Amino acid sequence: MRYNEVWGKKLSRLGFGGMRLPCESDGKIDYAAAEAMVDRALEAGINYFDTAYGYHGGQSERFYGRALSRHAREKYLVADKMPTWECHVPADTDRLFAEQCSRVQVDRFDFYLIHNIQDGNFAHVEEMEIIGNLARKREEGRIGHLGFSFHGSAELLERVLSGYGDVFEFVQLQLNYFDWEYINAKRLHEIARAHGKPIVVMEPVRGGMLASLSPEADAVYRAYCPDLSVASYALRYAMQLPGVMVTLSGMSNWEQLEDNLKNADLPDLTEKDYAVIGKALDVFRRNTLIPCTGCRYCMDCTVGLDIPGVFRAVNDARLSADAARRLPERLSGLTGGKECIACGKCVPYCPQHIEIPARMAEIAASMRKE
Repeated sequence: MRYNEVWGKKLSRLGFGGMRLPCESDGKIDYAAAEAMVDRALEAGINYFDTAYGYHGGQSERFYGRALSRHAREKYLVADKMPTWECHVPADTDRLFAEQCSRVQVDRFDFYLIHNIQDGNFAHVEEMEIIGNLARKREEGRIGHLGFSFHGSAELLERVLSGYGDVFEFVQLQLNYFDWEYINAKRLHEIARAHGKPIVVMEPVRGGMLASLSPEADAVYRAYCPDLSVASYALRYAMQLPGVMVTLSGMSNWEQLEDNLKNADLPDLTEKDYAVIGKALDVFRRNTLIPCTGCRYCMDCTVGLDIPGVFRAVNDARLSADAARRLPERLSGLTGGKECIACGKCVPYCPQHIEIPARMAEIAASMRKE
């Protein structure tokens, strides 16, 4: 495993994300499979483990508490996040932090973040005094390094780092080669670098989208190097961006873990590699996709629609003739015959800023024409 050194700590280039752990058929975490993956990750040299209050319906933290506590504490670094939406009075910060420590079975977090700062919630973060409360916990030794994960505009990122740059030590950003220009991730990276903040990368493979783009785009990669996965290019692209200290990957099975371990040890991308990425991306962009990463922040839907499931089904249909044939049946199972009522409840929570009611209306209209 290759490492980056930050603040005197050796951080594995590849971090283990706790958002997409292997699950049983009922949706609960498959503890046996997930624990085996954590053990393998530690054995291979991964030492950065990331989780959050809401991942897997609150079970991700508890899983990490059980899986990681079986190992010596000095073998791993754990990162967790404050769920701002659960803070209704300033004192909630203390309550939630204590609950998280109990779940993860630690008395301090090596890295701690304010979760999902975006344009629609930063006023709430300030009103709840979350930044100051967490800064005090760092002073008390309960937090090693304090940062925030970000899904907002470039203007807000500049404001946060200009106003609180003396408090925040690092920032977690969604950086990948698809979003570099699509959601102006390049500008977010530039702002973090200008403020001298180390970066944790999330969604380097964009929720799996860059692990298999389209048959035509994937063929570009395979013709270039048949021995490497399509995901390899996305992961290495993120890892070698300047200022990146850790690149997170949410791994759902053993194959993904082993592929990521292999990719993390590969040499850096060359100019030829970048040219191939550009060629594959040009092919991919010919397909019009809904930029959903499956984070499920939009859920639960007022009328019970599986919004990320619907978007994934439509995207799959745009990438595969077989998936297109199965789309009506698949959508019927996801919607139960219901349609979006355009209440707009989901829109403020979407990190990708998708106009969800409009997209759902387009999909419904399209299906009625079939």
